[in-house]
Formats: sequence, C-alpha cells, structure tokens
Amino acid sequence: MARADRDHTPSLTTLAARIFDRAHLTGEFRLRSGGSSAEYFDKYLFESDPALLGEIAGEIIPLLPPGLDAVAGLELGGIPLVTMLSQLSGLPALFVRKRAKEYGTCRLAEGGEVSGRRIAIVEDVVTSGGQVLESCAALRERGAEIAGVVCVIDRQAGGKEALGAQALTLRSLFTIDELRAASG
Repeated sequence: MARADRDHTPSLTTLAARIFDRAHLTGEFRLRSGGSSAEYFDKYLFESDPALLGEIAGEIIPLLPPGLDAVAGLELGGIPLVTMLSQLSGLPALFVRKRAKEYGTCRLAEGGEVSGRRIAIVEDVVTSGGQVLESCAALRERGAEIAGVVCVIDRQAGGKEALGAQALTLRSLFTIDELRAASG
C-alpha cells in the first residue's frame, strides 16, 4: 500500500515537497535495473539531512507490519533509514550486505541473527525491486521471515509487482507521482 492509500495530510504533502526539492535531479542517469532515466532521486541528499531523515523515519513507522522482531536496512541506502527507524521505534536494526562478508564473521546481515526472526526490509528507493528480491531470498535462506518491505520512494517501475510475485508486500511513503505532484 502506498502512502496515498491513507489520509494524505498537509504535513505529508510538505514532506514530499521537501524530499523532491532536496533530492530530485535531472539529467541522464543509469539505474541499477539497467534502465536509464532523465530524473533521479539522490537518496543520500535526504538521508544526510538529519532533520529530514528523522521526519521521514517517523512517517515510515506506521507503514511497518505489526509483530516485528527487527527492521533490516539494505546496503547502503537503507542503513541510515533503518538506524533512524530503530532509534524512533525501539526495534532492533539489522544491516544487510549485498553479499555475505568473505572474512571475519562471514555474515550477510550484521547486528544480530536473522533465523527465526520476523523482519521488515527497509529500502530508500525501489525501482525494479531487483536488489530487494535478492536480499529477501538470501535472508529467507538463512531462516528469516520477511513480513514486508517499506521504502521512501516507489519509482513505479515494476518493483511493487515484482515483489508481489514473490509474496512480498511493498509499502511506500511516497510514489514518484506523489513527489512530482507535491513539487509543483
């Protein structure tokens, strides 16, 4: 469920406009999915702003599925989000690598065990959902129950549908259309 499926308050419209103003770039950009885009949301611009990051995390908390044991942020963009979510919600944070470390503990997820835990995946921007799908599969192989996926921005480029095909529900704070609408 996107945030638009719930009450769209003036404060959420203001937050959407702030995210758009801070992170929206135009030009020629190559996306992780392999596609290209004339617009890009540089998540590091909103994640590096402590006040904006705190407000975003506060608005994501109601999107989290009930009964979680932890929130898991995907490397790299999900890490600041999950850290702030953990601080505000009191849920433990897990930090998920793109690949298991090849030295030391050789873990895929840092911060605690995943086996037998009900977790929500936290991502900044979802386009095709490729990295989320890879990470969820690897976490499931390690015994995690994935309760759902939350993100700040759904680019509406097939990610929600790809996740749904793997029994994963995506809840976004904003869709790309909502950010565009708030900017003007």
